[in-house]
Amino acid sequence: MANTPSAKKAVRKIARRTDVNRARRSRVRTYLRNVESAISSGDVAAATAAFKAAEPEIMRAVTKGVLHKNTASRKVSRLAARVRKLSA
Repeated sequence: MANTPSAKKAVRKIARRTDVNRARRSRVRTYLRNVESAISSGDVAAATAAFKAAEPEIMRAVTKGVLHKNTASRKVSRLAARVRKLSA
């Protein structure tokens, strides 16, 4: 348990950051679910629109430190390939 005032403050800060990061991660997952459902339904227009909305959200998670850059790039690349395959 934290004993010093600075350690207690650090615990409070970490709790706040955790809440913010959890919300950001949840938001990214929601966008990914939207793309997945559009792809599985076979709707090219909906899949493309969902992907265009999801890509900036994934990259924003990188700038906020929620996702690693390579992880986000891999996710975007794989989603783009699946959407492209759907439209072909």
